[in-house]
Amino acid sequence: MRVLFALLAVVALTAAEVFFKEEFNDASWEKRWIQSKNKDDYGEFKLSHGKFYGDSDADKGIQTSQDAKFYSRAAKFPKKFSNEGKTLVIQFSVKHEQNIDCGGGYVKVMASDADLADFNGETPYNVMFGPDICGPGTKKVHVIFNYKGKNLLIKKDIRCKDDEYTHVYTLIVNPDNTYEVLIDNEKAESGSLEADWDFLPPKTIKDPDAKKPEDWDDREYIDDPEDSKPADFDKPEHIADPDAKKPEDWDDEMDGEWEPPMIDNPEYKGEWKPKQIKNPEYKGKWVHPEIDNPEYTPDDKLYAYKDFGAIGFDLWQVKSGTIFDNVIVTDSVEEAKAFAEETWGANKDAEKKMKEKKDEEDRKKAEEEEKKRKDEEDSKKKGDDDEEEADDEDKEEAHDEL
Repeated sequence: MRVLFALLAVVALTAAEVFFKEEFNDASWEKRWIQSKNKDDYGEFKLSHGKFYGDSDADKGIQTSQDAKFYSRAAKFPKKFSNEGKTLVIQFSVKHEQNIDCGGGYVKVMASDADLADFNGETPYNVMFGPDICGPGTKKVHVIFNYKGKNLLIKKDIRCKDDEYTHVYTLIVNPDNTYEVLIDNEKAESGSLEADWDFLPPKTIKDPDAKKPEDWDDREYIDDPEDSKPADFDKPEHIADPDAKKPEDWDDEMDGEWEPPMIDNPEYKGEWKPKQIKNPEYKGKWVHPEIDNPEYTPDDKLYAYKDFGAIGFDLWQVKSGTIFDNVIVTDSVEEAKAFAEETWGANKDAEKKMKEKKDEEDRKKAEEEEKKRKDEEDSKKKGDDDEEEADDEDKEEAHDEL
């Protein structure tokens, strides 16, 4: 039985189709990834494994290298494809080793006719996916679909990772109009395309001809008609201070007529309101009846695009340093998961260990520099004190000679 399952797994992987795969292993990536010419001051992507890594070769990716810059590079697929009738998987890794404060970390997947030499924020795309961070208020995973010319944002809030380690982001779009978002090969969100995006108008709408009956009483409680305000209830909120006395030096002609200051009235009971009783005529909350929406037409191919053919990074970053790596677009969830484990999964522990070692070294270095700085300050202060003491002694000797 185990052999059968293994064979089935091999068959599934063999049947999988990988439409695009990029590991940024060497300088040849620059030939595949076209630099946009839409602006003349784009930031530069550089091949780097960063300050800490698990494997110096395998962990190389393209890194943003200039602060406060737009970045725009994209690559064509070997051939265009449609995801109609099949699963679509978009996956890549992101490493914000600079402890990013504000900047994008997402990809845009486009049609094959996209002009990559002019790739920019206005370039049409099919899907935009990945993390976006800006301050403490924005730390989310974008999942945006273009549908009939409109870019539709997900209605759920998917929180992205905001640490300095490498993380893998995976979007799975299924032919049954469902989706799943994975972070580090674990489910972060899932659901229905129709429910979680505004692809279609609502199935039902409020009946425009329906109105609440005039005699419909939706007050659950009413004032007790037999309740009346007590005779001694009307007390003012503030009264003149009975202990206050006019100052002896008060001059009515000069200062005006003296009035005692006001204080809170201890007998004030607040605004009187009759007690509430159950309304015998209460019929419940009126619910507006709904009817089928004549503008609603179901679409069982919300997930489908006729043409996928390019992928790109179109970003703004305040603080540079993000590394992108291991991009894959495929029709196999198993293929994508296996690729993530072969790359991120194989090196994440070593990356974490190297980062912790570097942090400890940096901490010790900072402590040593701080100690050196304090020692120099103390030494300088002692020297100044000794010099001042010598000056005082010289003055005393000169005074004695006189």
